[in-house]
Amino acid sequence: MSFTIIGLTGPTGAGKTTVLHVLEGMGAAVLDCDAIYHDLTVSSQPMREELQGRFGSDIYDAQGGLLRKKLGEKVFGDPQALEDLNTITHRYIHLEIQHRLDQARQEGKEMAVVDAIALIESGLAAMCQITVAVVAQPETRIGRIMARDGIDEAYARKRVEAQKPVSFFEERCQYTLHNDGDDPDQLREQATALFDHILHR
Repeated sequence: MSFTIIGLTGPTGAGKTTVLHVLEGMGAAVLDCDAIYHDLTVSSQPMREELQGRFGSDIYDAQGGLLRKKLGEKVFGDPQALEDLNTITHRYIHLEIQHRLDQARQEGKEMAVVDAIALIESGLAAMCQITVAVVAQPETRIGRIMARDGIDEAYARKRVEAQKPVSFFEERCQYTLHNDGDDPDQLREQATALFDHILHR
């Protein structure tokens, strides 16, 4: 039985979660890289030691939780520090994803989806047979983020501007789902048709 690994990416506010739910409904194993990263910051002793060795022991609290803001302050505006952080974390995330993909294959799943904002930059795309981006124009995303996260326009705009443009995803992914409408059902239909095509081509 074939096993298809789909890489899903796209900027915040584009509608990636809606597409993930479609894939979940089709029986895919969902691997959320952000959740895996959070999990590893607590559960992986070797990763924790490497992070503390590079950024100082004060990035963890007394209970062993990662102080994300503290770590963020150390890498913000320091390209080398950010690169070091990515090098350390990506290595552990890749290993964990490989482990979970093997598990999904053993469980008899037909497909798995690797969900990552930095799918391309982190090298995770190389693990996937198919890459799909969910994109929307900046103004659309700003409105959605404001409504979703209860933040003001200036902060939402800052977050959107800090991310890669739509063209970055279009040029680097095999398929792109455009989601500028107000109807999530439209995106669900688009996504279902696309994944049906991918699985049965």
